[in-house]
Amino acid sequence: MTETKKELVGSLAWGGALLVLALVATLSRKLGYIDGEMVTRVVGANGLMIAWYGNRMPKTFVPSAQARKARRVAAWSLVVSGLIYAGLWAFAPIPTAVWGGTAAVLTGIAVTLGYCLTLRARGRAKGKAA
Repeated sequence: MTETKKELVGSLAWGGALLVLALVATLSRKLGYIDGEMVTRVVGANGLMIAWYGNRMPKTFVPSAQARKARRVAAWSLVVSGLIYAGLWAFAPIPTAVWGGTAAVLTGIAVTLGYCLTLRARGRAKGKAA
């Protein structure tokens, strides 16, 4: 299986798992096992997906020679922001989870994407200079 197909299968599996989680939470609410707020908090599982994709993003945007540097930044920015998002949705009041979680994810994405694009621009500049 090619790398692209493996990544696609993994992405679809994650997406499917999140849909199943939402359906199970909805069914559990209808059966009276959990309340509506808990169903809302299940959205926090998306933070785990953000953390996983955060680890994959540098491989998409950065030349392989610089990917190790970019992976370190992505690991810190997106993985941590995804975990903050999940933690806020699990424990904070809903309005705080919405705004704080969104801010954490957007910050993680901006840091990672900005760093990756900077590395790519440096790589192109070096290529032109040589």
